[in-house]
Amino acid sequence: MMEAPAAHDRPLRVLQLGGPMGLYGAERWILALIGHLPTGRIESIVGTIKDVPGPAPALCVEAAARGFATVVFEAPGRVSAPAVAALRRYLREQHVDVLHTHFYKSDLLGRLAVRGTACRIVSTPHGWSTNAGLKLQVYETLDRLAFYTFDAVCPLSQDLYDGLARWPGLAGRLTLINNAVDVSEVDAAVPGLPTAGEQRPAGRFVVGYIGQLIPRKCIDDLLRAFATLPAPAELWIIGDGPQRPELEALAQALALQGRVRFLGYRNDRLALLKSCDAFVLPSRLEGIPRCVLESMAAAVPVVGSDIPGTRSLVRHGETGLLFPVGDVQALAAQLRELATDLPARRRLGQAASDFVRAEYSAQRMADRYATLFESLGRRGPAARTGGA
Repeated sequence: MMEAPAAHDRPLRVLQLGGPMGLYGAERWILALIGHLPTGRIESIVGTIKDVPGPAPALCVEAAARGFATVVFEAPGRVSAPAVAALRRYLREQHVDVLHTHFYKSDLLGRLAVRGTACRIVSTPHGWSTNAGLKLQVYETLDRLAFYTFDAVCPLSQDLYDGLARWPGLAGRLTLINNAVDVSEVDAAVPGLPTAGEQRPAGRFVVGYIGQLIPRKCIDDLLRAFATLPAPAELWIIGDGPQRPELEALAQALALQGRVRFLGYRNDRLALLKSCDAFVLPSRLEGIPRCVLESMAAAVPVVGSDIPGTRSLVRHGETGLLFPVGDVQALAAQLRELATDLPARRRLGQAASDFVRAEYSAQRMADRYATLFESLGRRGPAARTGGA
C-alpha cells in the first residue's frame, strides 16, 4: 500500500465542517472562504454534521455545485459516538491536515475526532445563543472550554474576540479574522423582483430583511415599525424559520396584507436585495452579520439595531443608521426618513459600499486563513497543541 504524499508535496487539505442548516450567514461564509482560498496551496473539502433525517444539507449541495468535494456525517442527538468514529476515519483515510469547525456541535465532535490523528483543528465561532435553555447553555459552555485544546480559535468579530479573551488563559489561542463579504458575488447579481415578469410600481419604497425567522432577530419589531409607514411601501422578508407562522399572524393582525411578502428561502436573495431601498436588521445579537455586509456592498442603506456586531460596520449617519434594540418608534422614524429622502439613501449606500470594499473583502479574509492553515498544517504531528 502506497503512503500518502507528504503535506509539503501537495496542497494542504482542509475540511470545513458545518451544520445542516439552509444557506444562511454561516454557510455562505464558508462558501465565500473556500471560494477565495488559493487552490494551488489549499484543497478545500466541505462537510456537514447532519443530525436530522431529510435531504442532503444545502451547504454540501451548493459546495458540490461549485466543484468542491463534500462529505456528510450522520450524527443523531447532541453527541454521537458513531459520528466521531466516522469523522476520525475520514480524517485519516483522506489525510486531512486541518479540520475547520463551525458552531458548538462540529466543534465538540471535531475535537473528539482529531484525537489520535495528525490533523490540526481550528474553530471559527460565529456567535452564541441568547435566552438559551439550560441544556444549550451547557453545550455552549463546553464548547468554550474545548477551545483550550484547539490549535487556533478565530472569532469573526471584535466583540466575539473580546468575550473569549476574558476567559483565563485562552487569549493565546485566539486570532481575530473579521467576517467578510464576497464582493464579486454581490456585483454579479442583477436586480430582480420576487415574481418573474413582475413590474414595480413607480414610487414604491421597498424594505428588505434576509435571514432566519427566529426570535433573536426581532422581526416582530420590524413588522410593527413598518406598519407605521404610509403606502406605497412594501416589506420583503426573505428567509424561513420556526417563527414564520407567528410572524405571518402578526402581519395580519397589523393589517399588512398585500404590503408584507414572506418570500421564504430564495437562491436569488442578492438580486432581491439590490431591488430594495433599505435593509433592516433588528437583531438582539449578531457576530458581524453577513447580510449587513452584503447590503452595504450593494449600496443598499442599512438600518440596524445598535449592537456590537452591527455597530462595528454601521457608523450612524455615515454608513447607515442605528436604533436602540427593541425601540420600534426609533426604527419607524428612521424608515420614514429614508422613505422620503432619496439623496440620503444614495449617500449612505455609497459610503457603506466604499467602506466594506476597503475593509471586509472575502479575499483579504481568505488570505489570512490560508496563512493560518499553512502555519499549522506544515508542522510535524509532534508539534500539535491541545493534546492528542
